[in-house]
Amino acid sequence: MKMNLFFASVFLLTAMINVHGNAAANNNLILIETSNTVLVYRIDQEDVNLYYFGETLKQYDDFKLVEQNSHLGNIVSTYRGLAFNESSLRVTHHDGVLSTELEYVEHTVESIDPNTRQTTVVLKDNIYDFYVDVVFRAYHQQDVISISTRYRNSEPSAVHLYHFASSYLPVFSGRYFLTLFHGEWFGEMNMRETELVEGIRIIDSKQGVKTSDKFSPSFLVSLSHKAKENSGEVIGGTLAWSGNWRHSFEIDHRRKLHIVSGINPFGSDFRLESGNSFTTPEMLISYSSKGKGQISRNFHAWAREYGLLAGNEERPLIINNWEDTFFSFDEEMIKEIISDGADLGIELFVLDDGWFGTEYPRDNDSQGLGDWVVNREKLPGGIESLIEKAHSEGIKFGLWVEPEMVNKDSELFKKHPEWAIQEPGRRMYEQRNQYVLDLSNPEVQDFIVNTVSGILEEHPEIYYIKWDANSHFSNVGSPYLAANNQSYLGIAHTHGLYTVLERVRAKHPDIIMQVCASGGGRIDYGSLKYFHEFWSSDNTDAYQRIFIQWGTSHFFPAIAMGAHVSDVPNGITRRSFPIKFRFDVAMSGRLGMELQPSHMTEEELDFSKNALKYYKRIRPVVQFGDLYRLISPYEHNVASLMYVSDSKSKAVLFVYHHKWIYGDVYPDIKLQGLDPDARYLIREINKVGDFYIEDGQGPFSGEFLMKNGIKINTPFSRSDAHLTVSLMGEYDSVILEIEKVQ
Repeated sequence: MKMNLFFASVFLLTAMINVHGNAAANNNLILIETSNTVLVYRIDQEDVNLYYFGETLKQYDDFKLVEQNSHLGNIVSTYRGLAFNESSLRVTHHDGVLSTELEYVEHTVESIDPNTRQTTVVLKDNIYDFYVDVVFRAYHQQDVISISTRYRNSEPSAVHLYHFASSYLPVFSGRYFLTLFHGEWFGEMNMRETELVEGIRIIDSKQGVKTSDKFSPSFLVSLSHKAKENSGEVIGGTLAWSGNWRHSFEIDHRRKLHIVSGINPFGSDFRLESGNSFTTPEMLISYSSKGKGQISRNFHAWAREYGLLAGNEERPLIINNWEDTFFSFDEEMIKEIISDGADLGIELFVLDDGWFGTEYPRDNDSQGLGDWVVNREKLPGGIESLIEKAHSEGIKFGLWVEPEMVNKDSELFKKHPEWAIQEPGRRMYEQRNQYVLDLSNPEVQDFIVNTVSGILEEHPEIYYIKWDANSHFSNVGSPYLAANNQSYLGIAHTHGLYTVLERVRAKHPDIIMQVCASGGGRIDYGSLKYFHEFWSSDNTDAYQRIFIQWGTSHFFPAIAMGAHVSDVPNGITRRSFPIKFRFDVAMSGRLGMELQPSHMTEEELDFSKNALKYYKRIRPVVQFGDLYRLISPYEHNVASLMYVSDSKSKAVLFVYHHKWIYGDVYPDIKLQGLDPDARYLIREINKVGDFYIEDGQGPFSGEFLMKNGIKINTPFSRSDAHLTVSLMGEYDSVILEIEKVQ
């Protein structure tokens, strides 16, 4: 019966897509439509203009009556005599002419799958044989639209591309508030909201490799007022690209906002030869009239279905040796960690950096990178001995690699110095004592593919790869590329990375892989289509992780967010936290451990075993549920979020008291996403000593929990309400499991 209903829904959705596509064509309208959002373009003789971006409408005929001069902007913003705003396309034609004037040629609509409609709008310069194809993919159920652009040169000889954005989106509102996500190593995805004013605001990356270091390629634009979690118009955007990128936000003299997004044109102009084309990465956008929380749920749903590998499969519980041993370990130490982790209930052990190198053993970060041969002095039995140990303990084995980089002190660099990115005659700068390999070079691509595949073929029992990249471009030049094509390096390097990942994936489709780049330096949907998850940050300080994970959650789902429990005091911040607080924070993502069992007290061991059991129980809700951010750590000294299962039958609530100030008063925790007519039992998990809420309390109606909420008790602010949680000090926390009464 369920299958019949599913196919009936598919049939209706397909029929709807076809009807809307035909209606739009008859009306000279081009509709890019999801379940709740629509972009309305109109063909005005030779122009294609955007008239509306917002909630879907019941009918669109009225757009035929709208004055042409009331449109928001063209589908592509070109450099031409009548345009004075930032252009999404700037090309010098084969004869030196600088301007481009595009005219409508045709558009096509096709169903990619029952949920996805692709619309391609073809434009051509009115003089030159230069074509632009704007490609939209509308993901109906997820309310996400991707935009990419293909530039085709049919002129007699090469043209020169200077600006070649993925998308141009004009918006009109009284005021605009931009939320950007910034930070670097150990402090990723901090949030900053500012009001945009006349002029241009640009956020970008020029680092070549670490896409989300310094700034993330994700942003929110709230219309009329500051972004709210549950109300107001918000646009969310993120570029699916793992190289240099740029978003520009320009407010013109008429208070119109022009958003141009794509590959960063800085130092990236290039020749497009006659007969060739260039396709940009996808710009992903989502619109919500119900605040930024809905934007996040849209992107999470899209990611689990389209943006991640195996987004519908649970992620394992991991223990990693890095924060305990760093480079200083031997075989017995690693086997002890494997045994101890298995006893706790861990499902996967990952051996981090330091396992390789013979002539230049990887005993520190200054040597050995590039020489992917097991160091038998550290590991006499090799990787196979550790795999056997893991399997004997009933857990799986994973391995760290950093195949895109090389140390100067390595056999690889001695043999192939020309494989490193460098400029002739210039000093070669190092970051973390290493260079970036030139992935524009097919030989380098072959080396990386053969290296990773060789490890996996020699050890087919390896279940998981942590793929790291700890350097950015510091010597922007390629010995491989021609002298007149050096500015193409950033683009060619990223395409080379994707070629490598595609080839590795083709050979090893089932291997689970995590993307890492000095922590959270490569969190983007360009790379994530090859990976199952990302390492959120090298910062495992539980207090700071609340903010890192809060910011990250605006675009990326919990199932992809590696969140580990570490030892105290923290190795960098030197802060100490109760073990419960550390687990409670990590359990709102994909849980793992850097903390080693050998460092724990008996009480901590008992708590950890139970916490891992609890996580396995709530894992489906956390990893697949809808996220609701309830109380922001940016606005209060307490933070709260919850996940709700698709059926609304189960939910998990997290509450963190991350800062205590005498006299603070905290808001009630009003739950969201529940069935208002259902009744729910509440129980606390991860208890230490006296529990904060009676086990199995309730049942309460969903309506009561969402409208009345849960009161917070503090040492100097107590409530006699029936339903309360008590936060008795700084770094106190509560996890509540909420389940519908059958």
